[in-house]
Amino acid sequence: MANSLRVRLLWWLLVPLALYVFVTGKTEYDNARSTANLVQDNQLVASARMIAGEVEWMDGFLRVDVPPAALEIFASPYRDQVFYSVRVDDGRLLAGTPDFPARPAQAPDVPDSYYTELHGEQVRAVDIVRLMYDNGVTRRVRVTVGKTVRSRDAMTRQLWRPQLVRQLEMIALAVALVCIGLTFELRPLMKVKDEVEDRDPMQLEPIRVERLHSELRPIVDAINQCITRLGVQVAAQRRFIADAAHQLRTPLTLLGTQLQFARQQEGLNPALDEALAAMHRSNRSMVGLTNKLLLLAQAEAADSAAAAMESVDLVPLAMEVVEDLALLAQAREIDLGAELHGTAFVHGHRGLLQALIANLAENAIRYTGSGGHVTVAVTADARTVTVSVIDNGPGIPAESRSRVFEPFFRASTDTEGTGLGLAIVREIADAHHGEIALKTGEGGKGVDIGVTFPRAVPK
Repeated sequence: MANSLRVRLLWWLLVPLALYVFVTGKTEYDNARSTANLVQDNQLVASARMIAGEVEWMDGFLRVDVPPAALEIFASPYRDQVFYSVRVDDGRLLAGTPDFPARPAQAPDVPDSYYTELHGEQVRAVDIVRLMYDNGVTRRVRVTVGKTVRSRDAMTRQLWRPQLVRQLEMIALAVALVCIGLTFELRPLMKVKDEVEDRDPMQLEPIRVERLHSELRPIVDAINQCITRLGVQVAAQRRFIADAAHQLRTPLTLLGTQLQFARQQEGLNPALDEALAAMHRSNRSMVGLTNKLLLLAQAEAADSAAAAMESVDLVPLAMEVVEDLALLAQAREIDLGAELHGTAFVHGHRGLLQALIANLAENAIRYTGSGGHVTVAVTADARTVTVSVIDNGPGIPAESRSRVFEPFFRASTDTEGTGLGLAIVREIADAHHGEIALKTGEGGKGVDIGVTFPRAVPK
């Protein structure tokens, strides 16, 4: 997840947003605190002025009668405690809490707000000094009103929390929209990924860039250039293999004829005759390998030869293959049969399709022991045509099934062969948009290889 584009983009979005919310949240909290303080201070000043207005001279002494309304303005559901004190400048307490902390004297009628602590609780207090005159005597009366800060804190929360919630909702909405937007905007890139992931290793076509973002097109263009260079290299290698195999056919055929002629001469040394026989067998193997390489090169190039495509009936084609291989099956004492009914047309190269059936059947004959049986079957339904070759031989080990279609891979070295037969089958099937299915034969013995093609309408 550390290298996820979505996660990294979200971090680039969330870090500035979180910093913004922190700064604005702190500012809004301070503003809410100031507003709550202002409201509470106004209440304290109003109460203090109301109490100060009730101080009067009576018989040469200062008296005060605190009206209930002066304290009722502090009523709240948060059970705040209200304290007040009325003192004369000589220290005499006219009314209120005796231990209310005193403050230095200030100018008359100018409220002084401050925090103090009383009975273990924080208290917001206001002082007001009123000058009282009587018979040439001037006295300073200090009125102090204080209130605990529970309702002030509650008001701060009420003012601040909705704004904080809105900002957090804004962040959540931004994250959701970014995730949704990234999901939609990354779809073209995911399509490119799927296209590359689902490709055959030899499918060297350029990647399509329709609806791809301009920032990503240079990357895909670079990949396409690499694919083009690979295609040129692969094509050159295929041409080399085809040319080399073609050039080898004539001298190998000539060599085979000369070896056969030499073996027919009389008076040969038995040891020399045995050596010539071994050379003749090796020559036949080389000729077979050369022919297989030519057929493999032709199958690999089949996609570019669309003009050679035609509607081909696989039923008579399979019958020709069975007839051609009858002698080989008879020599190996193998019962070669066919299950062919009706017609089964596909669109493709006649020669390559015949080679596909022949390679499947020949491969089954070579690997099936004496006394076994091999069946070539062609079945068709409304949409597909399937060519199957079933044998009751030793089968293919499970660990080798994923590799039997690789060039030159042989599941068993006990039987003569080139290791190219099934590789040719795969190339021809791919060129004709066919699908290969490999499974165990009837009764858990042998192999059942089937190739399914799209059915074509006969012309």
